[in-house]
Formats: sequence, structure tokens, C-alpha cells
Amino acid sequence: ICDCRTISRPTFRLQLCKMGNCSKYLKTPFVPLLIFSVSFQDNPFRQRIAEVFSEDGEGNMTLDDFLDMFSVLSEMAPRDLKAYYAFKIYDFNSDDFICKSDLEKTLNKLTRNELTDDEVRMVCEKVIDEADLDNDGRLSLEDFQHMIVRAPEFLR
Repeated sequence: ICDCRTISRPTFRLQLCKMGNCSKYLKTPFVPLLIFSVSFQDNPFRQRIAEVFSEDGEGNMTLDDFLDMFSVLSEMAPRDLKAYYAFKIYDFNSDDFICKSDLEKTLNKLTRNELTDDEVRMVCEKVIDEADLDNDGRLSLEDFQHMIVRAPEFLR
């Protein structure tokens, strides 16, 4: 088993938000990244994912950040770890809660802004109503994990 942390970190930096043209951001070729970039470029959360997994919080990923991301996104990653990072991705304002505005951004990204404002509001209210265990009007990590247990297909 290779300890990938021994690979020279400073020579490998990338920005996932601009992965359509990987060669521009990579200093060394990396075949798995090229394969990943094809499916990743259509993900509406690609910038947010890069921000969450990058050490600087701005989407500039080191090799270690990239490998951590791949590990979490793999099928073999534990469900709790996937839920934790999904929560962080949906927590756009990084306040450790998913509030109505976070849900609105999430829903608009998922639907590519195809819902009306009333439809978005109605869905967000329904999610909070059903998933908010302590009735504080926002979802904590515990609320989120409880919701995922009820919808196991969420993390597939």
C-alpha cells in the first residue's frame, strides 16, 4: 500500500471549479483526475465541494486535499463520514447549521433554478418541518444524519 502523503505536495495544485481544462491547473499528469474531471464538471456543487475539501477553504486543493476528497466520495467510505461532508457542502454559510437560505441554495443548484420561488420556499419549509428534531428552524448535523437514515438512497 502506497502512502500517498509522500508524494511531493507543492507540485500538485488544482482548482476543481475549473476542471474542464485540467492541464492548465496541473503541474504533473494525473490520469485518475482526468477521468474524474469528465464526470465532475457537470456537478452543480463542484465549486462548493472544492471549497469544503480544500485546506484554504477557497477551492485550491493540494494533493492531500484531493485524496481526502476521493476517499470520502468512494463507495467504501463510512456513511457517517459521507453524511458529515454532505452536511458541510450544504452548509453554505459555514455556521454549522443548514438554515433556510442554505436549503434554498442547495435546491436551486439541484434543480438548476428551474423551480419558482414559491416552490423553493414550500420545499424548504417541508424539509425543515420534517427534519428539524429540536424545532429551532434549522438543521444541525444530528438532524441531517437522522434525515439520511430515513432516506438511505441519499448517499449513494
